Amino acid sequence: MNALRFFTLISVFTLAAGCASGPAPPSYPAFVQADELPDIFMASLPGIRAKQFVGDPQSRSTSNRIDLPPDWQGTTGASPGKALEIFVLEGRLRMADVELGPAGYAYLPPGTLGFNLQTDAGARILYFLDNFNQSAMIRTPLILDSGLVGWGSTDMIGVYVKDLRVDPGSGARTWLSRIEPEAQIAWQSSSALREGYLVRGEYRDSECVDGEPYTEVYTAGGYFHRPADNVNGGPEASALTESIWLLREFSKSTINTAVGCGGN
Repeated sequence: MNALRFFTLISVFTLAAGCASGPAPPSYPAFVQADELPDIFMASLPGIRAKQFVGDPQSRSTSNRIDLPPDWQGTTGASPGKALEIFVLEGRLRMADVELGPAGYAYLPPGTLGFNLQTDAGARILYFLDNFNQSAMIRTPLILDSGLVGWGSTDMIGVYVKDLRVDPGSGARTWLSRIEPEAQIAWQSSSALREGYLVRGEYRDSECVDGEPYTEVYTAGGYFHRPADNVNGGPEASALTESIWLLREFSKSTINTAVGCGGN
């Protein structure tokens, strides 16, 4: 995913850079709102509406929010060397004999036979297709209702997590993070590339750009794709309302705190 070509977002960043009166916006996708992106065509899922956050046409890796119309039917396919993740945002989606409602999650590693997909009333999903890490140990499908998984506490007051997938081999992780308005967020960075989608709430965040904070507000449907070691958070970062993020990292990571924007 590090070599993704952010071709769907170039115009967004160009416009933002031209209008900003303060620090320049990040050069990577941040503060992106799905509803502001154009629809794209996906040959593997005919009849759908997709908003592509990032994608590489050569490797066919892609991160999307997809709207499935009522009475839609399709298949997950079986992409060689690719792992597929699906998270249901709204509606209900049947995958083979399993019905997933909101917060339903599925991970399908390469070699998995294509599963039939079907929705009666329509559904909105997150759809991630990634290169498979050969060091991964999870090599069978994982399908779960995350509503049945409890929230775990963290070392930060008001921040809770719910793991959907943690691979003991590659270190790749997909999880939900719930942030309460009273939470205090430190300046921090992850040693791995991190991708995030705001499932619910309003969240103000800051990205460090050349030692200066760039701050905006995400609403539901907000997205970022932050490279490793980029500092974010800080005193301006807060959940304006209870916020739930879906977060993904592609390798084992460590979290480092900083005393200020761009400082250690």
